Amino acid sequence: MRFLLRLLINAIALSAAIKLVPGITSSGDWLKLGAVALIFGLVNATIGPVLKFMTCPAIVLTLGLFTLVINAFLLQITAWLSGKFDLGFAVAGFWPAFWGALIVTVVSAILSIFLPGKKERERDHGPRFEKRVN
Repeated sequence: MRFLLRLLINAIALSAAIKLVPGITSSGDWLKLGAVALIFGLVNATIGPVLKFMTCPAIVLTLGLFTLVINAFLLQITAWLSGKFDLGFAVAGFWPAFWGALIVTVVSAILSIFLPGKKERERDHGPRFEKRVN
């Protein structure tokens, strides 16, 4: 269930970037946008940590602002992969990707506030691993 909520948040955040940033376009329906959101999540989960590790000094020197450049690059990778699957999502260059990454980050952060955290999940469903008493 949490995976589907994260996918929905990514789709909403990408939709906001499409509507607000000239240079980010989508010619598909919601189903294709969901596929783009899935690709975006996979790119963020696989390539994102590697890039952040490799650019750690730049991230520290810029007090974290370099992560926006990394996120812009990840958004461009998502657009490239989406083009390979003919999903109709396109980013027209670095600056649209930069502003789109900023919007996606802000919208995702705001919507993620409403996701239940670890404490709420444990309260509702019990701890994931319980201690055995011998």
